Amino acid sequence: MNLQAFLPIVTYPQAPADASIANAVDAAALIGAGLRALAVNGDIPDVSNALSKYLLDTPQLIRDAEAQSRAQGDRLIALVKERAAAAGVAVSTGQVSAPIAALGDVAAVHARYHDIAIIPLEADNETDKLTAEAVVFGSGRPTLLLPGTLNARRFDHVAIAWDGSRVAARAVADARIFLDRCSLISVFTVYDEKPMKEDDEAERLATALRAVGLPAEPVALSVGDYPIGEVLQHAAIERDAGLLVMGGYGHSRLRDFVLGGATAGVLSELRLPVLLSH
Repeated sequence: MNLQAFLPIVTYPQAPADASIANAVDAAALIGAGLRALAVNGDIPDVSNALSKYLLDTPQLIRDAEAQSRAQGDRLIALVKERAAAAGVAVSTGQVSAPIAALGDVAAVHARYHDIAIIPLEADNETDKLTAEAVVFGSGRPTLLLPGTLNARRFDHVAIAWDGSRVAARAVADARIFLDRCSLISVFTVYDEKPMKEDDEAERLATALRAVGLPAEPVALSVGDYPIGEVLQHAAIERDAGLLVMGGYGHSRLRDFVLGGATAGVLSELRLPVLLSH
């Protein structure tokens, strides 16, 4: 079966950088996936009144913003096609418009029809973060987050953040497309962050992975006084892992995402490719 990856390109209010989009296409090539790229452009409601029309010309401002969003969509879709042709990635593209309050939701719904979503996540792009949150928690699909400034290079060493929970188990299952291809799997457990159900959680998962022919080893980590998301990413980078696999903890409450500590840390400061699964 051929993998199908989904790349949502939300263009309002801030479109992804060109380098981020190129990086996402390269990531699809690394995992041998076909790619569906969809530009999700802003449809801004008309909130003008008689006064705003004369003082600010609000209708024209809205038309200009929508036109800029569509133009960014056109340009980035063209970039996807160019990059995909160079990387040998089979690609299909499209564009839709959606109300600005529903852009992330639209991306999440479209992601449900693919095997994996790929989301570029630049530190200074709030649109990227909102899109990532919506897709992680709304699509039901694993989501590969890519730092905007870091080229996707390899996934032959995968680190897994493991606490024995249902969400972590789901993430491991969703990561099989990466685990089956890698030469080393490091199973991380943080022993002083929260109580573990079993003392040997990392070894139990490593043993289970080795039983199906996957090269896994346990690694115990201490969180100390540092944020858990920072500890996990630092440990993965220190051990030269190309990917960190995590369960996405959190839920949406009236459009405000309530995130677990590790998930919030990754979304606020992404330092390496991370596969999040909820």
